Amino acid sequence: MKKTRQGARRQKPRPRMRFVAPVALIAAGALVCLVVAFRPGGGDRAADASHTAATAATGARGASAADRSTPAGSASPSTDPSASRSPSPAASATAKVRTSATSARPSAAQGSRTTAATASLAGRIRPGTDYRGVATTYDAGTGDGGSCSYGPSTDLLTAAMNHTDYETSKACGAYVRVRAVGGATVTVRITNECPTGCAPGQLDLSAQAFARLANLSAGRIPITWNLLSPADSGTVALRYKTGSSRYWCALQVIGHRNPVARLELRAGGGWRQLPRTEYNYFLAEDGGGCGGTIRITDIYGERLTVEGIAVRPDTVQSTRLQFARH
Repeated sequence: MKKTRQGARRQKPRPRMRFVAPVALIAAGALVCLVVAFRPGGGDRAADASHTAATAATGARGASAADRSTPAGSASPSTDPSASRSPSPAASATAKVRTSATSARPSAAQGSRTTAATASLAGRIRPGTDYRGVATTYDAGTGDGGSCSYGPSTDLLTAAMNHTDYETSKACGAYVRVRAVGGATVTVRITNECPTGCAPGQLDLSAQAFARLANLSAGRIPITWNLLSPADSGTVALRYKTGSSRYWCALQVIGHRNPVARLELRAGGGWRQLPRTEYNYFLAEDGGGCGGTIRITDIYGERLTVEGIAVRPDTVQSTRLQFARH
């Protein structure tokens, strides 16, 4: 019988610790709730603590259940927390804001400016494009005999654009960088038109400009050239042609950094676009808008609005404005 009792004692089941951990967590949570409840604002904290303790206990039970129910080698379900925080590529694209135009405060009391981003109004001569042709030379004299009608100038680094690229004086005032085959370069301003015998791409350079690229005796050399938007070009000015009045007027733009695409006069509650002549004046034959507000637009779409320019024939009047550099 002694051996039987000892065997019985050995076979008697021992108390299991299965529920010790959950009970301990619940007890600890209750103790935290009691401590927090007696502190200022303890009601809210006690509720939060109770919720935290319950969540911890549930999580412990859930983890135990998962450990028991998940076979070896199987992956337990999980949630990637970054999925809800990181926007998708489509969401990021819709959040971007693109600005095609910006407004600037007036540079002077008589004017203002609005800027667009791309050269949407460019004609044959476009930014970012290299043109090939030949360079010839002519005697620019004092610079007052050009088709662009700018008059005398101390800057004789000029060129006459071939008839095709001159494009009814649209090339007037443009700055271009000319490069010779050997690498020498010169920047010139277009002030004249090369006769119809000049092929597309050809530039007839002043003697001063040609000499920067080759000996004048060369007479004709291959070149490439492209449009520039120079850093320092002063400010834009306007000039009414001789004979202009409120009944007939012609306007010229001088000193512009970028080629001018159009000129408009405010008339009849709107804007009136003037046609451009071969001699680089914008013409209002019936006088509508002459002496009023003027709007000038460059090939990039930037607009300079100018007020207070009276009809003073053959007088250069500054606007104190300039197009943006590109």
